[in-house]
Amino acid sequence: MFRNYRLRNFDFKLVIYVIAVTVIGIMAIGSAEESFQIKQIRGAVVGVVGMVICILIDYHIIQKLYPLIYVVIIGLLSAVLFMGETSHNAQRWLKLGGVQFQPSEFVKILLILFYAAYIMKRKEEFNTFRVIAACVVLFAIPFFLVVKQPDLSTSIVLAALFCVIMYAGKISYKLIIAVLIIALPVAGIFIQKAMSKGSDFLEGYQMERLLGYFYPDEYPNISYQQKNSVTAIASGQLEGKGYKNNKITSVKNGKFLSEAETDLIFAVVGEEFGFRGSAVVIILLFLIVLECIDIGIRAPDICGSIIAAGVGGLIGFQTFINIGVATFLLPNTGLPLPFMSYGNSSLISLYAGIGFVLNVRLQMRRGSQNTVN
Repeated sequence: MFRNYRLRNFDFKLVIYVIAVTVIGIMAIGSAEESFQIKQIRGAVVGVVGMVICILIDYHIIQKLYPLIYVVIIGLLSAVLFMGETSHNAQRWLKLGGVQFQPSEFVKILLILFYAAYIMKRKEEFNTFRVIAACVVLFAIPFFLVVKQPDLSTSIVLAALFCVIMYAGKISYKLIIAVLIIALPVAGIFIQKAMSKGSDFLEGYQMERLLGYFYPDEYPNISYQQKNSVTAIASGQLEGKGYKNNKITSVKNGKFLSEAETDLIFAVVGEEFGFRGSAVVIILLFLIVLECIDIGIRAPDICGSIIAAGVGGLIGFQTFINIGVATFLLPNTGLPLPFMSYGNSSLISLYAGIGFVLNVRLQMRRGSQNTVN
């Protein structure tokens, strides 16, 4: 199992970046809602254990198990629709053996593993219509199962993740251009239809979030969370108000940030640690993405490239969207900030993804120049 491993290739930098941003997240969660801090620490411990397990399992084994992985993906998402727990206008959670988790978070990593093996098996004929069409159909099923929950934000991330996977799989540039020519106008029409009066494209709360973003003054009850988030970040200025401060001017202390430990954890960091702390978080997450991309470029095969690029793309997209929401640059979506937002499903699944990326890195050959595209 370990014959292809080279310990000198172990990426200690990536582990340090991930642990560092996780620790900052645990601190911020402790300030936002102290009762959740111990749970997040437990999740981090489980995540590290899961990461080690994924490091030890040769990622080439998934080439034999990829049909089973796809069955697990469909099984988990189908179970959510039939027996899932409902909260915040959505049915996204499963409760098994007293443990509640969000399957869609694990599905993100499982889809990366599935496509890494699926495309690797068909690398010689990947750019044929038959294989591309099969990839699209196989993606459409879990995608629409997530849409039905409903979970628009995760659906958007999955769509972006699928694009990264196809790119890492070396899809033809001609196909990319053709898809963009078709997709961009379709996306514009969809947005126009979704925003029109009487449209049933979006759920009621999803429409409200869009209206609150585009017309914040007309929908103050919808946009106030993001406005308060911006106020919190701005009030931290350069050095912040201090960790767990008791200042009455604190937006967080005044309970003006609903569930600050999850979607708006970046606002807590901005207020308490200021611009410096916010910059550290962004830089650490950016470095994690860069390390994943670098590993993907130098991976020994297409399977490794897709795993590393997929995990890096996932972390990058979620970081961009979460911070975009916290700074009111994007409509409210409800996506967690990688390694920082409270939620063990997201934390553990991302640690597993990093474990597989490190696995790819361990099997990198000297002078390997495999490219992502």
